[in-house]
Amino acid sequence: MQRQRVTLQPVFLLHQSPYRDSSSLLELISRDYGRIGLIARGVRRPKSSLRSTLQAFQPLLCSWVSRGDLGTLTGAELSGSQIRMPPAAVNSAYYMNELLVRLTRRHDPHPQLYDQYARAVGQLKEGQRELRVLRLFELRLLEELGYGLDLRATINGDAVREDGTMYSYQQEHGLVEARSGDPEARQFCGRSLLSLANGELEDDESRRDARRLLQSVLDMYLGAKPLQVRKVARAMQRGLR
Repeated sequence: MQRQRVTLQPVFLLHQSPYRDSSSLLELISRDYGRIGLIARGVRRPKSSLRSTLQAFQPLLCSWVSRGDLGTLTGAELSGSQIRMPPAAVNSAYYMNELLVRLTRRHDPHPQLYDQYARAVGQLKEGQRELRVLRLFELRLLEELGYGLDLRATINGDAVREDGTMYSYQQEHGLVEARSGDPEARQFCGRSLLSLANGELEDDESRRDARRLLQSVLDMYLGAKPLQVRKVARAMQRGLR
């Protein structure tokens, strides 16, 4: 495989883990190259100049060389204003990171998904409603990966109505009008579906319906292995009881 050299590419750090004695293995989302894996050699040494630079949720410019699936970081610098993620929003931000690591493939560029992630990170830093930010990010993620949802029409071609009509979602097919025997947990109000399609989600009902719908769809693609962020959140809830 031909050697590739990339210079000052816009990226966000999604995950890092120890690698050998003093290095780290990085997972990043880049604007033009998709998700990439890089080895940051010596970055865990106390005097490493990159140690304080490689932070999650901060826009970075990174350089690397690669000849296969895993590359080597050759440089990194901060890009733009550095605003810290509010502690209350950290779990939500890590949730987005884990979705990207689990659902995207390495070296599969999605510039619009990168822009949507950057926008969502900025909104969380601004203190915008987390539930709305996350639902819209999930929706755009599914669209970018080719799993987009048609929330404006049923699979029969009938327009979704705002008059309180309830709908069920059939995985990999789409919406159908709910029947009396359908489980309540699988029913969604037409108003909520259109609110999600329009990027609004201004009321509690629409946000609840959007969460139930999108998590049921995401769970199908995530498979049996649960997200680590969800496990941590459940453990924290048990500890508060």
